[in-house]
Amino acid sequence: MTEARTPPHRIALIGGDGIGPEVLREGRRLLEWARDRRGVPLDLWSLELGAERYLRDKTALPAELQAEIRDTASAILLGALGDPRIPDHEHARRILFGFRTGFDLYAQIRPARALVDRVVPLAGRGHRDIDFVVFREGTEGAYSGIGGQLRRDTPFEIAIEEDVNTRHGVERILRAAFDYARRERRPLCLADKSNALRHGHDLWQRAFAEIRRDYEDVRAEHLYIDALCHELVRDPARFSVIVTTNLFGDIVSDLCAALAGGLGLCPSASLNPGARVPGLFEPVHGSAPALAGRGIANPLAMLRSAGMLLDFLGHPTVHTEIERACADALAAGECTRDVGGALDTEAAALAVIQRLT
Repeated sequence: MTEARTPPHRIALIGGDGIGPEVLREGRRLLEWARDRRGVPLDLWSLELGAERYLRDKTALPAELQAEIRDTASAILLGALGDPRIPDHEHARRILFGFRTGFDLYAQIRPARALVDRVVPLAGRGHRDIDFVVFREGTEGAYSGIGGQLRRDTPFEIAIEEDVNTRHGVERILRAAFDYARRERRPLCLADKSNALRHGHDLWQRAFAEIRRDYEDVRAEHLYIDALCHELVRDPARFSVIVTTNLFGDIVSDLCAALAGGLGLCPSASLNPGARVPGLFEPVHGSAPALAGRGIANPLAMLRSAGMLLDFLGHPTVHTEIERACADALAAGECTRDVGGALDTEAAALAVIQRLT
């Protein structure tokens, strides 16, 4: 009898804008290594979505393609989105919201772990002091798009932006963070601003107090977001898992990335744990149009995002290999200029991949 073969995981590859296609090319190279050298069954599916296509025919994310990705893909690997030729970022918003909101990817998970001592900007601190995972609520909050403007472009203009917090949304991101903290045996910190945002963030406080009773084995604390930012710089080793709102998660994950060596090193995932929808994996950096085409973009955030994707597919050992290879390349100075090396994007990626083979 012929042994049944595991069907391959279909991975949607989207370069996007700016440096996105350059770093995605290296992410694809890493996935090809995982497929060819580690036997991970992958079907790599390249898609043209981004500013160029939008400017050509006003296509952002067609509904039929969105449905095909949802129904057939296991994961999405995205380069970056954002182009100055589209000042309102309409195409980026429609693509990202099409995935994050359309697939209900409520858990934006942003690890910021320093790989070597020399990339840590704090005097007296080493890479072992910098190891955070931010759980950012990804479908509600101040990014819900609810609000409006009155008397625009007059001295009496009024602009209102609503911060949306639902019991369902708050509870599920808290539980996702607590589940991770329990599994990894890490402490957890909730960050909000309930002393000023007394309605929406009071909900976070009450939900946190109730849910933590189900996780008595997890050491948990609460800090206001401004206090957390202060303490992250003063005593980063105190923190591990951080759970917070959409807006605050966006901000604090960049601070954590800076402490870990910069945006060019940090990956992210947007997930709906337990649901049968693709996960979205991308570097935390933007499209950096001023750097596009110059071959100087750091590929490590993309390589580490691809590593998270492979872990998501059930290959944690391969993910660990990739993290170790990235650390070894950084330690040897085989990296791009932003982290002290002299290599271009492709050479820096190859320095990592060659350590894997």
